[in-house]
Amino acid sequence: MTDGLPPIAYETLNTRVYSTLCDAIIKGQFKPGDRLKIRDLAQRLGTSVTPVRDAILRLTHDGALVFLSPRDIRIPVLGMDQYLEIRNIRLRLEALAAETAARKATPEDLDRLRTLITRNEQAIADGNIPLGLELNQAFHFELSVIARMPVLFNTLRRIWLQMGPLVAGAYGPGGRDMIDHHYPVLDALERRDPDAAATAIMQDILGGGQMILAQVRASDSTAP
Repeated sequence: MTDGLPPIAYETLNTRVYSTLCDAIIKGQFKPGDRLKIRDLAQRLGTSVTPVRDAILRLTHDGALVFLSPRDIRIPVLGMDQYLEIRNIRLRLEALAAETAARKATPEDLDRLRTLITRNEQAIADGNIPLGLELNQAFHFELSVIARMPVLFNTLRRIWLQMGPLVAGAYGPGGRDMIDHHYPVLDALERRDPDAAATAIMQDILGGGQMILAQVRASDSTAP
């Protein structure tokens, strides 16, 4: 179990527990294959076991957890077929977000993207992998925000629930491949070029995904 799960108040408790665990999974606070214990999570979050159990069931429905038994709840280990399916979905949906964002971006939207890239560069320079990972994910999510597509945002967030642990494991070893393609995305949005924006974000997913592919291959080769 990892630190970093803040105690929360009791207002809208079930939703807040679910959201907190979603963020933890997306940000890679758990690794593929990690076992989650309901009582341990409840203690860390400062709640009873009931809202945690409810959140676990929702996350299982989302595909973010594998519920083998009440005592055996795990972060899934994706095989190659599962990973490639998720990657192909991301390619289509994030391309849609990028090309729509290129049509709708305001100067304020572009400023937010520039800030995310600048902060990400600083995090990389400082060796702050957790912050860099968080900013990388924020950049991807921001495209659907700029596109004014909340349904797409929520769909991508559910997909990233399954991808988060893998992306987190690849972010440090992936080096500059995890950020270099963000610049062409920003440039395409500044030029209001939807096709270029879609191409750039797909290149980002494919380029940054090389380290993830290597991890999935390694996992497949050691599977019983």
